Amino acid sequence: MKFFLPDSQDLVDPTFDFERERRSVTRQRQRDDLYAHEVFSTPAFDGLLVSKGIVDGFGALGSRYTLAQRHRLQRLGAPQFFRVDRAPNPLKLMGDCGAFTYVHEEEPPYSIDEVLEFYEGSRFDYGVSLDHIILEYIPSADEPGASKDAVPEPLRRRQELTLELARDFLREHKAGRHSFEPLGVAQGWSPKSYAASVKALQKMGYDYIALGGMVPLKSPEILACLVEIDKVRGPGTRLHLLGVTRTEHLPEFSRLGIASFDSTSPLRQAFKDDRDNYYADGHKYTALRIPQVEGNPRLQRDISSGKVSQENARRMEQASLEAMRLFEEGRRTVSQVVEVLLEYERLYDKDSKKDHAAAYEKTLTDAPWRRCPCEVCKALKHHVILFRGAERNRRRGFHNIWTFYRQLQGLGLDTSVAHRLKARARG
Repeated sequence: MKFFLPDSQDLVDPTFDFERERRSVTRQRQRDDLYAHEVFSTPAFDGLLVSKGIVDGFGALGSRYTLAQRHRLQRLGAPQFFRVDRAPNPLKLMGDCGAFTYVHEEEPPYSIDEVLEFYEGSRFDYGVSLDHIILEYIPSADEPGASKDAVPEPLRRRQELTLELARDFLREHKAGRHSFEPLGVAQGWSPKSYAASVKALQKMGYDYIALGGMVPLKSPEILACLVEIDKVRGPGTRLHLLGVTRTEHLPEFSRLGIASFDSTSPLRQAFKDDRDNYYADGHKYTALRIPQVEGNPRLQRDISSGKVSQENARRMEQASLEAMRLFEEGRRTVSQVVEVLLEYERLYDKDSKKDHAAAYEKTLTDAPWRRCPCEVCKALKHHVILFRGAERNRRRGFHNIWTFYRQLQGLGLDTSVAHRLKARARG
């Protein structure tokens, strides 16, 4: 099973000094900063997923790219733009339209010609057909005797439109003799509706099909759809899960036809999750919060209003950083560090009901970064576990991607699992 990392222009600055918290004055972001695949000497993923909606931006969601970057991507092509030749393994490049960016529109804002031009001009290996996402899940629509009215007409229209676009996309792809491999998108609102989409796409000629709209679904719901799809899936048809990870179910996913998937979850959890910020073998640890005084909006408001002394806030911030430095040198105990961290936390997050004491104690006691062989942990040491600023947080995300990929490679596939699921669905 192949893992594609969605691109959001997440790079790290190799000149950043973590002790002084300064950058090189000669640093140029596009020239000097590094993508995740440039940081590691061993593979961390199999490919990159690049969305037209992320590159171009749409509506209130602006582009993650500057105008110069967009022009360079089209001029150089994705392999050179992303410097994939520097990766430790050959990386495949997949393009999609980024249907989440225009989910509230009546129809997709792009034409098939525009999408084909984007994929071909970027020199992607794979291109996903233009689609319109369905975010509602109505399994009751599959029940015998269910009324057609159980499914709102806009949902049916989105599925029909997605299939129409897939048909036209494949026809234009063949007529233009484009070099990338096409994927058709299946959208649905229930197991049977997803299966019907897959069946229709196979009939058109697709043997690589992306399953969209499954990100909000719970794991049992995704599995139910995959079991139903498996009843109509041809022996040569491969499936791609758009935006779905669910590590605990990857063996079942593989047996039910999933050949690839993409997800930003390992990266985003590093700085979006309240507790599961650092991946290790069999466990996820909470990163230690030491926010920058100038970078914490709530703390800045309290300072501006006179509720908090700026001098006192900076003293606690520096005391927390010093406590971690001394801990790494073996000159502070776990309990001493936790006491300092919590004192600062009560200042910058005094109204919160969160209690990180036990989580911090677990992180410090195990000190998982000391055992990790990845380049990020070896270079940063304890800085990788500090929840503080983009350079630390993003590198911790890179570590998570690397660790997740190791876990993915080591997953055992139990063939009996899929058979039991199929039997349950049929019985």
